[in-house]
Amino acid sequence: MLILNDSKEQAAIDYPCAWNYKVIGIDGERLREAIATVMGSRNFLLTPSHASSGGKYLSMGLETVVEDEVTRNAIYGALKQHPDVKMVL
Repeated sequence: MLILNDSKEQAAIDYPCAWNYKVIGIDGERLREAIATVMGSRNFLLTPSHASSGGKYLSMGLETVVEDEVTRNAIYGALKQHPDVKMVL
């Protein structure tokens, strides 16, 4: 559960929870392979999300269950560092 408030405190997240990443790349097949490589044996759901009007970029929704903040950030970092991934949101 994500709790937002008026203070400058970081949002509280109850783990384990489903987490969604938006993964952006250029080539659909290479992006799928990059995500599969990063996720390894973890269960995940991958859905096509959007392609830019010029066809230069595409995005995919990645959903998985994360056990804690360390795992959530590790997946984000590994995706971000993969050469076939241009951006992770």
